[in-house]
Amino acid sequence: MKITSVDVFLLNCGTDSWRPIVCRVNTDEGISGYGEASVGFDTGAPAAYAMIADVAPLVIGMDAMAHEAVWDKLYRTTFWAQAGGTILFSAISAIDTALWDIKGKALGIPLYKLLGGKTNESLRCYASQLQFGWGSNMGKAVTDEELVEACQKAVSEGFDAVKINFITFNDEGGRVGFLRGPLTPNVRRMIERRVSAVRKSLGPDVDIIVENHARTDAVSAVEMCELLEPYHIMFIEEAATPLYPPTMKVIRQGTKIPLAGGERIFSRWNFLNFFKEDTIQIAQPDIGTCGGVSEAKKICDMAHAFDTGVQIHVCGSPISIAASLHLEASIPNFVIHEHHVINRAKMNIDLGVYDYAPVNGKIAPPDLPGLGQALSEKAIREASAHCVVTG
Repeated sequence: MKITSVDVFLLNCGTDSWRPIVCRVNTDEGISGYGEASVGFDTGAPAAYAMIADVAPLVIGMDAMAHEAVWDKLYRTTFWAQAGGTILFSAISAIDTALWDIKGKALGIPLYKLLGGKTNESLRCYASQLQFGWGSNMGKAVTDEELVEACQKAVSEGFDAVKINFITFNDEGGRVGFLRGPLTPNVRRMIERRVSAVRKSLGPDVDIIVENHARTDAVSAVEMCELLEPYHIMFIEEAATPLYPPTMKVIRQGTKIPLAGGERIFSRWNFLNFFKEDTIQIAQPDIGTCGGVSEAKKICDMAHAFDTGVQIHVCGSPISIAASLHLEASIPNFVIHEHHVINRAKMNIDLGVYDYAPVNGKIAPPDLPGLGQALSEKAIREASAHCVVTG
């Protein structure tokens, strides 16, 4: 089965802050597969779109079932890929995931079976990024009362874990910015007040995950963790610059709270640096940026060797959501699944044929062949850009 062409889509959700990039790899046997480059939020989407189109000619004519050969060619012959950069790795990720989708469809089995079968029948989920509320669109939850309301809504839907960035917004609703060095007294009070209100509202049986988006450095992160420790935090995510293990080691030595990270770490080689020093206890590779399903599975297996848990980072279109469910179902070191608030938005749901959403805080992977997901006709018809690469 040969690769004959690659469609690349820059999807249109009506806002420049959410522009998923998806490719469709086509074959001479009429089987196509989908993959995503997970840089559709914030900046980078047009670059990833162009990068997929730029590297796609390298795979035309190759065996669509030989995902390792395709991956190695994309990695070894593009020069810049060996540095692990975001945009080039997102292109490799999209193409690789599409090949796994093709393989599952060709064999008539879901992706999780290709990855070794289920080790997890039902995946525990957490409600993610509740500083943006927990509605049908991303908003703002700024006050203690708004944060508590968002958490209580998630819990009423069956979630027993929530994730919040307590330093996204200040008390006036503006952005806090980066916290460098010792925390100021007013920031300390704001963090502790918010965390205390959420913990008091949720009680002891709901996990709280703290998200920092690398907006703290080693000093402010350790100080923040000291404030958080009495509130029994499940883990803290991206506590500092995500690509520098020594900084994470300082934080690791300064807190008992498990550290998580990985959405901005690419390839098995970069993850290995963190595993060797035990600087992250929850690895969070993103299938759409770390190198695709092939590379994400290697990272998960390597994490298992270091007794490191895995939560796939999920902030993408329905294509990414489906891919993450298959991988998490297949690995023994799965911890929890991320259900991002963007997954609840109609503009994102409408991009896919199916809406895979948790029920009572749990979810299972699709049982359809391959990913079990595809772009909707609406998503393809309304794409901001679409090109076809044939060689």
